[in-house]
Amino acid sequence: MPDIRILPDRVANQIAAGEVIERPAAVVKELVENALDAGATRIEVEFRHGGRSLMRVEDNGHGMNRDNALLSLERHATSKISEAVDLDVLGSFGFRGEAVPSIASVSKFTLQTRAEGEELGTEVLVNGGRLVHVRECGRPVGTRIEVAHLFNSVPARRKFLKRDQTEAAHIVAGVRLYALASPGVAFTLIEDGRVIFRSPECPALVDRVAEIFGRQLAEQLVPITAAEGSMSLDGLIGKPGVGRSTRHEMIVFVNGRPVDNRTLNYALIESYHESLPKGRYPPAFVFFNLPPNEVDVNVHPAKREVRFRSEPAVRSFVIRSVLERLRALRGDAGAPGRDDGLEPLPPAELRPISPPSASSSTASQHSGIAARAPSPAPVQSSRPAAAPAGSGGATPSLGPLRQVPGKGPPVEGVRPAAEASHAAGGRGWRFVGMAHGVYGLFETGAGIVMLHRRSAHERVWFERLQAEFRAGKVASQRLLLAVPVELDPIAAALLLDRLGFLQSHGFEIAEFGRNFFRIEAVPDWMEPNDAESFLRDLLGALRDGRFPEDNPDLAHDELARLAAAKAVRLPEQTGEVHWMSLVSQLFACRTPLTSPAGRPTFVEMSHGELARRFQK
Repeated sequence: MPDIRILPDRVANQIAAGEVIERPAAVVKELVENALDAGATRIEVEFRHGGRSLMRVEDNGHGMNRDNALLSLERHATSKISEAVDLDVLGSFGFRGEAVPSIASVSKFTLQTRAEGEELGTEVLVNGGRLVHVRECGRPVGTRIEVAHLFNSVPARRKFLKRDQTEAAHIVAGVRLYALASPGVAFTLIEDGRVIFRSPECPALVDRVAEIFGRQLAEQLVPITAAEGSMSLDGLIGKPGVGRSTRHEMIVFVNGRPVDNRTLNYALIESYHESLPKGRYPPAFVFFNLPPNEVDVNVHPAKREVRFRSEPAVRSFVIRSVLERLRALRGDAGAPGRDDGLEPLPPAELRPISPPSASSSTASQHSGIAARAPSPAPVQSSRPAAAPAGSGGATPSLGPLRQVPGKGPPVEGVRPAAEASHAAGGRGWRFVGMAHGVYGLFETGAGIVMLHRRSAHERVWFERLQAEFRAGKVASQRLLLAVPVELDPIAAALLLDRLGFLQSHGFEIAEFGRNFFRIEAVPDWMEPNDAESFLRDLLGALRDGRFPEDNPDLAHDELARLAAAKAVRLPEQTGEVHWMSLVSQLFACRTPLTSPAGRPTFVEMSHGELARRFQK
């Protein structure tokens, strides 16, 4: 066994940097937090090459004298706390004293600072954890920190950094997040010598949100204010019906600190169960405040997570507050909503079901299900009169997803009524009726089958689009009026990285300024009105890593799955022809039993199970 020894401070700091400093954005985060803790009213952030070559944070805060400047480079040196009980009244961003020495151990670190009342400032230079010099310098009151050549002393860490564009997007997003948390502080952000934004003090939160995340999003938000006991909630939340495919625009602040907390996140999601379908997430910028002794901020090395002393009380307060605000916007008492992602039942189909009379004939008893089901609406057709079954005149539609003749690879068309009925009838299925506008009821030799309409549609269109994408010939349609889209910095960087992938799948998107884009063409299977929402959902999936660049086949499948789930629009009027054709096409698929998301397309109840249900 080798001897046990104490690690040198330089090595210990480099190890600690692995927990605190993940990427350049983490360095900027720690330095901006220190500037805010120093009482700064003006903060300027500059970086080059995604933060690899240079990061500079300068503020007009209190500054430090020579002794404090040197002490700030020691591990666990802090002015925020002196005893463990001080955590119960903590009101600052930082408190452990690990960030500055960790950063200095993996970079060329230059600190210039001057406290009020001092004639000269102090400059400290540290390279890779080794002190180079300490000398006097002239500068105004405040602190300026430069971090150059990040991870120069641990080159293995540099290999894990992403492209400069991606790292820059994380820095921009982080700085804007703290600008949102501190509207009373003026922020300036400079990238490669170019001013990205210069934000003065904003009188209202909605103004800062519009400046940071775009006016398109700000117009979809409404203010919320609530208080109960020692807890309070205020900020902006999305209007009913406004949702995103990911949680990246759900931002929560606890006592002014941006955090990622499961209790608050899931409380917001649950509050929208009446206003959004399942799988959609509301945009929200909410500030939750409570006494410091009711929250633990020392549960994560980078302070990204917090823990509440009473999680159920926090959760119930947030749910009640958001629900009351949303119900006030809708002007109702909060009727139970649908959370299954399905279309609501049309009013015409909501008719009472009367039980059969005692004098019903035997024939009516055998067709009782069909008699009680709503009468199927006739299939819309462009012909003057509907052609009789078997003549091939009726051609039902599977929704607005379409294939333009002569463009792209051939896909299986919708079969004529007679052929579809024969194909489905060959499986022993006989159409009985439709229930709740969602389920198709069929009688089979083995029992009864209930077919889920949307799941079946998604499976059919998923395999069609999958074949089209893999063939590499996707037809597109140019838009008469381009659709403008404003994105946050990370989403914009992801879009620029994958523009080639999108163009090969029928999209044509042009950059129209920083974080601004125009959708000029969309695939033929997409409705133009869905272009913006589909693009935002696609970028959310890209951010979650669901489109690997090194596996084109998997990327094709993910895009087809997203298109089938988001772009399918079910016909409003359906009848027997539609349902029998849907069954025929479903069983022509390679995997007809489940939807692309893994949900079953139909369930079957056998005669034995039906008999058991009606036994005494």
